This record gives sequence, structure tokens and C-alpha cells, in this order.
Amino acid sequence: MRPDTPADHITEAERLLRTAAQYPEDREPLLLQAAAHLELADARARATTLYDDLLAATPPPENPHLIKALKAANLWEYGHEAEARAIIDGLRAASPSDAAAWEIIAETLETHDELESSEATFSTAVTTLLPSPDDEVPYPSQSLLMGRHRVRRLLGLPHDDWDVLADRLHRGAVPLDELHDPKRLWSLGSSDPAELQAEIARLRSELGSYRTALSRPFPVAVLLWPAGELDELLAAYPELESEYPTHAAHLTDIEASLRELSAAGTPNLGIVQGTVPSYEAFAASESTSPANASLLPQYATTLAARGRATPWPPARTSPCWCGSEAAYGECHGTAEV
Repeated sequence: MRPDTPADHITEAERLLRTAAQYPEDREPLLLQAAAHLELADARARATTLYDDLLAATPPPENPHLIKALKAANLWEYGHEAEARAIIDGLRAASPSDAAAWEIIAETLETHDELESSEATFSTAVTTLLPSPDDEVPYPSQSLLMGRHRVRRLLGLPHDDWDVLADRLHRGAVPLDELHDPKRLWSLGSSDPAELQAEIARLRSELGSYRTALSRPFPVAVLLWPAGELDELLAAYPELESEYPTHAAHLTDIEASLRELSAAGTPNLGIVQGTVPSYEAFAASESTSPANASLLPQYATTLAARGRATPWPPARTSPCWCGSEAAYGECHGTAEV
């Protein structure tokens, strides 16, 4: 059940902080989740402290741009506008390669009615991360196109090639132009039941995917054993050979399972990589033997909850998830797999 009240969010944040202390190798994603819950509980100063702790950590965080963007958004919400603007200016100058950092600062500007700056930030992000509207758009960058489309509609700007691409990528039942129509705001103040009902239908269409994502705080993950780890696992626990007859079959099964889940409409899919020492430690924590095959999906779920999942599918031109040097579209991303 998702936390609903400020007290629930504080409780969840404290649980995540304890988990981070138990698994220091996963400290960064766990503290980011804890900070998000603190923000929802309006404990924004505590959230800022977590962001500062991450930025000052040794070794440095894996994604400092994302952390800075989250910190800026949080600061602005509780009255530290000047500091937030300074961070945003620094991030735009740094030109991060992470779509999420761009999106957060652009939406922060949008939220505070800085629409021209927001549109400029979205546009810079899109042209930085996507050289051409004709190129394949990685999933994380698609939301940049949607956000840019929304802000440009609010500003009354004409469609350009990027807006056309956003329209093409949009999969909702309600067209993107209608979802982002500024006149929708007027409907919210209408006393006409028909207008209000129509607006409710639009909002449901727009928020449906977000509701699903919020109800699943971590990906549905499939467990990947690298070749060396699988050899070590089977040498120690031959009972698992029926699960993994060969490494090639294991990789094929992963892709097939993920495609099946995707075809069934399951969102937020990912892959987690197992290691024998980590798996043995998990089995010990569950007071059972690593030879117990029913433990494998639980282990995958635990790794995903600790922020260890890699999103699936990768872009067709990106390296395949299996670890080969081939592009995904030429490896496990082929239609025959």
C-alpha cells in the first residue's frame, strides 16, 4: 500500500535510510527515494540535507546532475528561490547527458510560471540529447518531448518538427494537442457538469500511466547472471541446473520473458544482475538455502527495490543488456529472439 499521509511518508523515509545503512553500495538510489518521501511529507529541509550528503559523499555520486536538479526543485518549493536559480543556471551550463535532470529543472521553471525559460530549457535538452527528429528517441528522452510540447502550447507557439515527433510518440487515447490545450484550465472552473466530466476524462487519460508507475515504486525485474557468475552458481548449487541449462538459453529466456511481460501491458520493466556472494547473503537473510529455486525471483525483486535495475528495453542502437559489444537491435533485440 502506498504511503498517504505525511507520517506515512516519514516512516517510509526512515525505513529507506535504515536500508541504505545496511546496503551502503546502494546508498545513492535509496537516499534519493528517502528524500522524495521527505518532500511529500513537507520535511523539505531534511530532504535538502540528504541531497547535500549525497553530493558531498566520497566517492562522488554516480549522477550528481540529477541530485542537483532535485535539490533545486525542492529548495524553490520552500522559499529558497535564489539558491535554486543558481543551481539551475549551473546545470544548464553543464549540459548534462541525463534526460531526468533536464526535465526536473525545466518543470521546476514551468511550475513557477517561468514558461519562456522552461521552453528554452526543454529545447536545449532535446537538441543536446537528440541530434535530429529523425533519430530513434530513447525512452527517458520521450518525456522531454512531451514536456516541451506542453509548454509550447501554453505559450501559444506553432508546432515545429520536435512537436510533430512528440505527437507521433504519444500513445494516449486523447491527442496530445488536446491534453495540452490551455483552454482546459478554463474547464476546471466551469459549472457545466458536461464540461467538468469531459475534463475528468482527459485527466484520467493523462494521469493513467503515472498512477501505474506510482503503484510500482521499483521495476518488475528479471534476473541476469553473467557467464562467470552462472558457472560459479551452478558449480556450488547444481540443483539450479534445471533453471539454467546453458548461459545462452538463460539470455534467450530473459529477452523472451521481458517481451511477454511487455506484450501483456506490464510497464516499468528492468534487468538486475546477480552475483553469487550477494545471492548467498540474501539466502542467509531469508534463512534458506541458495539451492532453493523459489528464492531467485525474490532475490531479483530485492535487487530492484535497492535501485539496481537497468531499464528494459534499451534503444536499438545502444549496447545490448547481455553484455556483448553488439547493439541491442543486432543482438537480443532482433525480431527472431
